[in-house]
Amino acid sequence: MTKPILINDFLHLHDIVPLIDVRTPAEYEQGHVPGAFNVPLFSNEERVRVGTTYKQVGREEAILLGFDLTGSKWSSFIKEALIIAPDKRIGVHCWRGGMRSGAMAWALDLYGFEVFLIQGGYKKYRGWVHQQFEQPYKIQILGGMTGSGKTKLLQQLSVTGEQVIDLEDLAQHQGSSYGSMNKLIQPTQEQFENNLAGKLKDIDKKEKVWVEDESLTIGKRSIPNPFWHQMRDAAIIDIKVDVQRRVNSLAAEYGSLDKDFLMESTERIRKRLGPEQTKYAIEAIMEGRIKDFVKIVLVYYDKTYRTGLSKRDISKVSSLELDDTDIATQANNVLNFTINAPAK
Repeated sequence: MTKPILINDFLHLHDIVPLIDVRTPAEYEQGHVPGAFNVPLFSNEERVRVGTTYKQVGREEAILLGFDLTGSKWSSFIKEALIIAPDKRIGVHCWRGGMRSGAMAWALDLYGFEVFLIQGGYKKYRGWVHQQFEQPYKIQILGGMTGSGKTKLLQQLSVTGEQVIDLEDLAQHQGSSYGSMNKLIQPTQEQFENNLAGKLKDIDKKEKVWVEDESLTIGKRSIPNPFWHQMRDAAIIDIKVDVQRRVNSLAAEYGSLDKDFLMESTERIRKRLGPEQTKYAIEAIMEGRIKDFVKIVLVYYDKTYRTGLSKRDISKVSSLELDDTDIATQANNVLNFTINAPAK
């Protein structure tokens, strides 16, 4: 049985139903519904052939070519779907909910699947994604200078049951020139937005959601403007941590990284760091004086943070000193602070 369904209704089904994306591998790689499986009806090259035939010859010839190209694949499509959805309940979509998803839904229905056919396909889903950023959220920003341990605090807050959106995890970047950590690979902008929307979908809008203070861009990815503006208007807790603790923390984190990576990343901020400080920082990296290197670049990052903080509504900024090194105690202190602090 095939059931046409809106993307929002599908994503909020009581029972989790696997979703297959029948677009090409290239389309899927550009952006897809988080958790969706790629079962491409056509390869990248085959889709070009079908599209060209549609434009140059006509719809009927394109359909015939499509059947020629997929004729020997249908058995493998069904077998793959059985692995993904052994209970034979499955969602299907293509770009616009047209012929590709319709053909796959027909085949799976014929075999005995209960098929949820996404109306409007991935194009409608992208519209749904942008709608999530427009929704109002009770955002609480966790701020603090580089090395203050904000990410670990967010993770601990999540452990305690707090709602948390970890933008750096979603963007696979830690937000500075060194943010890729020489290993993280960022998703496409489109996929970053999809991943963020997927997290926002599950947020209880009546309750607070914690978000780390970020620039508009995280590496090469941009926070969607509607959500970014909400972040900038939200109350912020400015975490204060002893500078030596910050240096030690960053030195431990960066000390194991490749020296060439650290030097290349430092060169990228030469104009802002200044030629002399850049030279000293690179010398410190080459000589293995990681703490000295960290102290030099922190001057730049601290200045950048203070500049960003100064542009916020001062009435929404609160400061909290964290002296304890135990992360659970820190998180508890932050929670108590939000409970006892006057409303912003």
